[in-house]
Amino acid sequence: MNKLTAAERVAVARHPQRPHITDYVNALFTGFFEQKGDRLCREDPAILGGIAFYHGRPVTVIGTRKGKTAEESLRCNFGMPGPEGYRKALRLMKQAEKFRRPVITFIDTSGAYPGLEAEARGQGEAIARNLLEMSRLTVPVLAVVTGEGNSGGALALAVADRVLMLENAVYAILSPEGFASILWRDAGRHEEACELMKLTAPDLLELGVVDDIIPEPEGGAHLDPVQAFRELDRAISRHMNALVKESGQSLAARRYQKFRKMGVPPKEET
Repeated sequence: MNKLTAAERVAVARHPQRPHITDYVNALFTGFFEQKGDRLCREDPAILGGIAFYHGRPVTVIGTRKGKTAEESLRCNFGMPGPEGYRKALRLMKQAEKFRRPVITFIDTSGAYPGLEAEARGQGEAIARNLLEMSRLTVPVLAVVTGEGNSGGALALAVADRVLMLENAVYAILSPEGFASILWRDAGRHEEACELMKLTAPDLLELGVVDDIIPEPEGGAHLDPVQAFRELDRAISRHMNALVKESGQSLAARRYQKFRKMGVPPKEET
């Protein structure tokens, strides 16, 4: 694997030319049909979702969308979803369960939008509802952290049977700048925070938070997207083929226990 520091991996994960959700949809799926709206308030473009075929298998695809141009980034709120985005995602997941379609999510967000209007419309409840409902879905759920995966805004799409991370992606409770501001009251110490936070793919694989690391081209996925897509396709196919063999109840029970056990120290033998 590339020998980069944690701070360098954060920089690569944030690279503006790194592949986005639309790139993954175009490269890995066919017949994508976008579905919009939360059926309650409005459409949130910060989350892209719809139905597609993955190697001939119908699936539901959902992911955070940062935008590739300045105009699109503004429209997508720089990949920070509001409650409507999470409600849309949940609507599509429940639809997938009804029609027995596996769910594949792509995560690249600095976090859920923390604005007053988002909180007023139920941001916390929407995220919490996703965590609850995802934990008991009876279809395979596979999540991929492709760039940044920060806070509950990322976890709301990541309560999955298998959580995969691209080699230079990062996944944490908040940004390194936010961590440094809270711990030392100095955002300038964010590089030091990167090392403490254990936010890299190797760290999280060792901790059991993620299940697999997807190799990237040297220097990052943006330097050779085709190779990155190929590696990710192999990993998704391998894990999906294993998951579809399990019963719905077995998937839900194992997924629930997987997340309940995170952070619990092993019992010492007496």
